[in-house]
Amino acid sequence: MQDRAMHRIALGLSYDGFPWLGWQTQPNGLTVQDQVEKALAQFVGTPVATICAGRTDTGVHALNQVIHIDSPVFRDATAWVRGLNSYLPPSISIQWARPVSDAFNARFSALSRTYHYIIINTPVRQPLWANRAGWCFRALDVTRMQQASQCLVGRHDFSSFRSSQCQAASPVREMHSLTVKRSRDFVIVSLSANAFLHHMVRNIVGELILVGQGKHEPGRVAQVLAARDRTVAAPTFSAAGLYLSQVQYPQELLEDVPTISVDDLTM
Repeated sequence: MQDRAMHRIALGLSYDGFPWLGWQTQPNGLTVQDQVEKALAQFVGTPVATICAGRTDTGVHALNQVIHIDSPVFRDATAWVRGLNSYLPPSISIQWARPVSDAFNARFSALSRTYHYIIINTPVRQPLWANRAGWCFRALDVTRMQQASQCLVGRHDFSSFRSSQCQAASPVREMHSLTVKRSRDFVIVSLSANAFLHHMVRNIVGELILVGQGKHEPGRVAQVLAARDRTVAAPTFSAAGLYLSQVQYPQELLEDVPTISVDDLTM
């Protein structure tokens, strides 16, 4: 039965980004947003627009993407998850659903976003991780990478790590934390910020890899940051290992929800 009132629902998604041309809708329909909105139209019976926390690029994955919708029908949380998943392809899955107030906005209510970049650091490429991790065959010194990364924490102009196609009004972002750690053959770069510029994470990872390989000294990253010039930084690294891993909201707008950890993938 259809209600007259609109119901705002927050949904948590995970997806393998390799088959899709990013999140944002395109005329060819080959994006995550297109697939989710197609499933919503089938499940709800009418077109439903989505707003996401972070517009991931082509080939980028999500463990805990968050979206919100305004639905003309009421469904309980289990129905949203099971119903939508029955219409979605195997590479996209709704993980949870929560009713939220009209004050909640998946994009503008977010306090921070966390991305993880997974690098598989083996002499020979690993087929089972193709399109799911960046690959570096030269040994990486994680201690040097961690040392180099700390100049990026804080509020900075990240123009040197910004795509030339970036449409953000300002290159200034607040990096809350940045860590580099090793787990067996994996090197994981974890970044949390209020928001990210286009290709910002992949450009930072590319620079840190050069430090980890010994091609640049750790102090080089601070010099690149200060230059505010994209042409002095490393090339953009592969999208394959990038995961939108967590979006944080004020507790009063969205209570604790289940999350998937990057450690679940690499341990």
